Formats: sequence, structure tokens, C-alpha cells
Amino acid sequence: MGTRITPKKNKQPVKKNTSSIGSKISRFLLKVLLWFFGLSLFFVVFFKFVPVPFTPLMVIRVFENKLAGKEVFFSHDWEPIENISMNLQKAVIASEDGTFLTHNGFDFVAMQKAYKSNERGRRIKGGSTISQQTAKNVFLWQGRSYLRKGLEAYFTVLIELIWGKERIMEVYLNSIEMGNGVYGAQAAAEHWYRKGASSMTPKQAAGIAAILPNPRKYSATSSSTYINNRKAKIVRIMRTVGKVNYPK
Repeated sequence: MGTRITPKKNKQPVKKNTSSIGSKISRFLLKVLLWFFGLSLFFVVFFKFVPVPFTPLMVIRVFENKLAGKEVFFSHDWEPIENISMNLQKAVIASEDGTFLTHNGFDFVAMQKAYKSNERGRRIKGGSTISQQTAKNVFLWQGRSYLRKGLEAYFTVLIELIWGKERIMEVYLNSIEMGNGVYGAQAAAEHWYRKGASSMTPKQAAGIAAILPNPRKYSATSSSTYINNRKAKIVRIMRTVGKVNYPK
């Protein structure tokens, strides 16, 4: 009997479905973005009604002190804005953000001045508004990367739209660093003046506002000449702020 020879079939090379891989990556990135937008929106709405218990900076400072072998001191007491002296509200507007009540989250004139100042090699200034500082403190980390600045702008828009000015001021005054391990108006008033946040005088409020550029370096009491000059300037500007009416 003859042997039947079956011709070999040429195996076709398996082509990699590059378009399939690309679509999978695209779907993955889309899911990541949707999760990010969903979670960020959730937390912004959540913190419109609920006190912010801690911020990323508070956690970072604890680890910094532990790694440096320093004593970990942490003081943070939330107070509604009704219990925070109007003097302190005026002081931070006078020192940090003169157009806070009228801008939409960004002071482009201040940002342009800061850019020109930095371009000339002068001391770095950020030109950040109270809204931007609040967005950074509550939701982000410290730093100057383009990614963080972009996220800061995104969260600034969200809190301006969802929180409004009064809530932004309330969160700001309860969250920012006002001394070494001291966060928020109530803790700062007790730490610096042995009193509550509701009863600060204009000069005392100006003292806290004056140290905000570097609250771990400067002191609101027994201050240096530089801080005393800042206090006097802030008190003068506070007189021009007038009545603080938050837009509804």
C-alpha cells in the first residue's frame, strides 16, 4: 500500500492585536479618571457639611517630627465660623487675599505679579488665594509640581462652586497651620493668647495672620521686628476691609 502524504499547512503568524491593547489601556485610563472625578466630587460635597478632621499636611508633620526625633505636638479643634472672631477673618483677608470676597477662586493680577517677581529672581511668592490654599491644604500635598498646581486649580473650582465663600473661610480657618503643631483658629488662639477664637482683638488676629507665611519659624507673640511691622500693616489694612458679607 502506498503511503499517503498530507501536505503541511503553512502556519500563519499570529498577529498581535495592537488595537485591542490600545483600547484596553484607554478603557483603563477612562475608568481611573471617572473614579477620580467621582471620589473628588464626593469628598468636596461631604466636607461642605462635615468638619475636616485632618489634612495631609497634619499627617506629614507628624511623620517629619517622628523621623527627626522631635516631640510630636498636635493641636486641632474645629469651631464653626460663628465662633471665630471676625477680626481674624478680616486679618487673613487683609494679609492673604484682599479680593477673596469678589474673585472666583483665582486672583490673576496677583499671580501675574508673583510670576514677574519670581522671574526677576526675588523671593518666591505664590500669589495663591485663600480658596487655592484651602484646596491645597484639605485635598493635596505640599510642593510646586505642575501636577499639584493643576489639581489645586481643579479643587479650587469645585469648592468655589459647591462650598461658597463662607464655607471656604470656615474650612481655611480651621485647617491651616498656625504654629508648630497648631492647626486652626481655636488651637492658635489658645496656644498664642490663652483664649478662645471668638474673642481675639484686631492686634491678636493680626499677629496670627502675620506668621502664616511660615508659622513654624515665626512667633505671634514676643515677635521679631519683621513680624511686628507685618502686624501693624495688617491692622491698618483691616480697617479698610469693612463689613465682611459672604455671598450666598
